[in-house]
Amino acid sequence: MNDYGLVSIITPSYNCEDFIGETIDSILAQTYTNWELLITDDCSTDNTRGVIESYVAKDPRIKLLVLEQNSGAGVARNNSIKAASGRYIAFCDSDDRWYPDKLEKQLAFMEERGCAMSHTSYMTCDEKGVTNGIVVCRTKETLKSMSKDDKMGFLTVVYDTNKTGKLFMPKLRKRQDWALKLKVLMKCGYACGMKEPLAYYRKREGSISNNKRSLVKYNIAVYKEVLGWSSVKSNFYFYFVFMPSYIKKRLFLNYLNR
Repeated sequence: MNDYGLVSIITPSYNCEDFIGETIDSILAQTYTNWELLITDDCSTDNTRGVIESYVAKDPRIKLLVLEQNSGAGVARNNSIKAASGRYIAFCDSDDRWYPDKLEKQLAFMEERGCAMSHTSYMTCDEKGVTNGIVVCRTKETLKSMSKDDKMGFLTVVYDTNKTGKLFMPKLRKRQDWALKLKVLMKCGYACGMKEPLAYYRKREGSISNNKRSLVKYNIAVYKEVLGWSSVKSNFYFYFVFMPSYIKKRLFLNYLNR
């Protein structure tokens, strides 16, 4: 197996004791073994840290970092990115899972195409882990296409710091993952999409990503803070470009998974 370099896997955690073990197990099962898992805990009040510590004690590639105060997933991810030593930065949230050959296949895919950023299709599952759908990615995304709507599953994203430098999320409480993808695309121009699904995204009731109405102001903030657009342009683009694109995507996914 080729060694493409160290992969730093970025995972934020907060009150996820029921799922974090499955997430870590999916990382440990990777056929590509040159990785480090950097978990920053955002002041969990359940036994999340205890579960993570049990894994840290068994494998030196797993590292636990702890924030001093609850600050949100973006700050937690940035804390892990800051500590990362890898050439590649990858993301896996504390309730998601990867296929065992995700890193091996995706790094080979990036090497073959010479791209600085990649993502893949992924499966969706319910809180119990039962598969209930698929999200199929497109073969190429650009800054223009991604400004219309976020079409890349964050749990599948990998970027190459040798080509983009180490990039961080803006200080937004929500939608900072989409903002980071845009920042990477501003550096590298495009991302390659691998059609094969290589991860499982867990849909949880009451999660931030499920509460779409609360995300409106954060979507608009991304346009203003990351792309530098005016308030008028940001609002216009969100309601007349982003929303139609998002609705079209949802209708397609509903058709695909019916």
